Amino acid sequence: MPENTAPPTIRPLAAAHFRDALTATQAGDTATAVGALLAIDAESWQGITDRLNALGGTVAQLLATTAREAS
Repeated sequence: MPENTAPPTIRPLAAAHFRDALTATQAGDTATAVGALLAIDAESWQGITDRLNALGGTVAQLLATTAREAS
């Protein structure tokens, strides 16, 4: 039987940090965006990147798009 593995959990605090990173990127505040991304725990980071990859994107692409749309 194939093993049924659940995707990594994205903790609520990590989701808030990720939102803060997007908001900071949109405002042009790179230092705050980086700080928010660094505050995300490893399991949540894996969950975020897995979900973005499933949608055909990456964190870098999302941040770049957010920055471009703010301009």
